[in-house]
Amino acid sequence: MSAGDYVIEVQDSPLKVDRARWNALLSVQEDATPFMRHEYFSAMHESASAIPETGWTPRFPTLWWQPANGPRELHAVCALYLKTHSYGEYVFDHAWAHAYRQHGVPYYPKALVAPPFTPVPGARLLARDVQARAALVQGLVAWCGQSGLSSLHLLFASATDVQACRDAGLMLRHTVQFHWTNRLGGYRDFDDFLDSLQQDKRKKIRQERRKVAQAGVMFRWARGADISSADWDFFYQCYERTYYEHGNAPYLTRDFFHRMAREMPENWLLFVAEREGQAIAASLIALSGGAGGQPGVAYGRYWGALERVDCLHFEACYYQPLQWCITHGLQRFEGGAQGEHKMARALLPVQTTSAHWLAHPAFAQAVGDFLQREGAGIRNYLGELEQHSPFKVSAS
Repeated sequence: MSAGDYVIEVQDSPLKVDRARWNALLSVQEDATPFMRHEYFSAMHESASAIPETGWTPRFPTLWWQPANGPRELHAVCALYLKTHSYGEYVFDHAWAHAYRQHGVPYYPKALVAPPFTPVPGARLLARDVQARAALVQGLVAWCGQSGLSSLHLLFASATDVQACRDAGLMLRHTVQFHWTNRLGGYRDFDDFLDSLQQDKRKKIRQERRKVAQAGVMFRWARGADISSADWDFFYQCYERTYYEHGNAPYLTRDFFHRMAREMPENWLLFVAEREGQAIAASLIALSGGAGGQPGVAYGRYWGALERVDCLHFEACYYQPLQWCITHGLQRFEGGAQGEHKMARALLPVQTTSAHWLAHPAFAQAVGDFLQREGAGIRNYLGELEQHSPFKVSAS
């Protein structure tokens, strides 16, 4: 398939896209995250976490330019999946699927551009320049139409990707996440951070941390290659149990994390909670940046526990990571999807954006009208949240 002066090829596996070329394009994106690395998608595929049998059929488009003299060049690429359900996405379109079903119109399969099970904002269209990004978006829409797909959804996109999608006529949808940001110049320590909060918030955090300490729980952390195989096994035991306690099987297999430990060790930080010498809980944090002058970012990702301790989740998933970020000078901690309760832990609301194309004209019109109303509601919601900042007026 052609798109202007480019040619688009669609691969049926991430393994058929050259790793070095993929990662080279990722390295020049302003909002690159480790979840867009070729190794991440390969691990999803090879570990059987995101494959057709789990409802994730890979179709990875590559955009090529052929110069007059010389070999062709890869100018853009993205991770696209054909989805037979809407789980593991965190931008909820179940109501859209229900409306299609009520009218006897198939909604699935649909096309999704995003890393599976990963609601982290960042670059989705890995392109060399503006022209290649625009050609890729146009090619995606054309390919989805030719393939008879109901829709195309690009989730948690970067500002650059959002602009390209807007220019191509895609509809935009906004959601809210909660992120913590380090103070300009950095907090001296955790107490310095607490001193920037309102008294009631500061008191509550200290009470919650005291409950965990009084229960005899202590924490240790390990990063990268220092995370042992036994630590990874224990983490997965906690992660798996927590999913089953909520009535679901875990999205990710143990083999996925084995591959992360082997292929991307520098991007992982593990906290282990111990009581009386026995490990009882763990939280796994992802990391990016922090080298070459780039600001470091931490991402709250996975957690699980074998025992119940009051406030242990808050300590493992927020306070320990925030303390680590302060100590190591990271700029931001992203707490993941949803959760107003995170504001009490000094994670503030941030707007995230996705882009959508629907093939059916009547449904596209209806969804467009809905998104206008929803967008107004999101703006009002953000305004209300901003009135409840946990920080002192002088520190906010």
